[in-house]
Amino acid sequence: MYFKSYIIQTGKNILIRFPQKAIHFFSYWSEFIKFRKQTKKRMSVYFRDAYPCLSDKLKTTPFDHHYTYHPAWAARIIAKTKPVEHTDISSILSFSTIVSAFVPIKFYDYRPAELNISNYNTGFADLKKLPFKDNSIESISCMHTIEHIGLGRYGDELDAMGDIKAIDELKRVLKPGGNLLFVTPVGVPKVEFNAHRIYSYEQVKEYFSPLEIVEFSLIPDSGGLIENANIELVKEQKYGCGCFWFRK
Repeated sequence: MYFKSYIIQTGKNILIRFPQKAIHFFSYWSEFIKFRKQTKKRMSVYFRDAYPCLSDKLKTTPFDHHYTYHPAWAARIIAKTKPVEHTDISSILSFSTIVSAFVPIKFYDYRPAELNISNYNTGFADLKKLPFKDNSIESISCMHTIEHIGLGRYGDELDAMGDIKAIDELKRVLKPGGNLLFVTPVGVPKVEFNAHRIYSYEQVKEYFSPLEIVEFSLIPDSGGLIENANIELVKEQKYGCGCFWFRK
């Protein structure tokens, strides 16, 4: 009886504060009771174990366009170039861990990831002073990372030129003929302190000179992935995602 009163009172509170969620709340408990009767003795279904998930009944699966499309873009290039080994600097972990199933990965971050899986090594690296020799890495990626360097967000020191120093390091360690996959926010250039920087296409091209741009793809504000995108589209973005494939 207490639990029933609790449900009713909670439902009333939700109805007052979030009327659009009230229907989901009461529907949940109706389904709970119905399912409990169906399950019977096969598995326990107790009120104390209730775990309401009230916002997942959608027609399509939601996802972050930047962080879904750019690793997919990069993985396809790795599949095309077939490096003997690939080095990743601070990109989203799901990219390097999945790709390591097919290519040996060395992952480095300012905050090292404590992962233990086959084909995968991890360690510390400061992007402004990478611990690698000049012209030593054949295949390297640094995606959705440079825009943060020097803003202090992740415990690094404030440095207005931090991103440029990091880019110079990526250029330094890349082997002649080697491939660099670089991803960053693009659009009207500005700093949204202390989250990130947003760059124009021209800025990125200049900063990575004299590297050759093999491919430029774009994840626009509207979503999706435009392969071999028209660079003029960048000027129309507030927070687009530029995917650059460079070669030295």
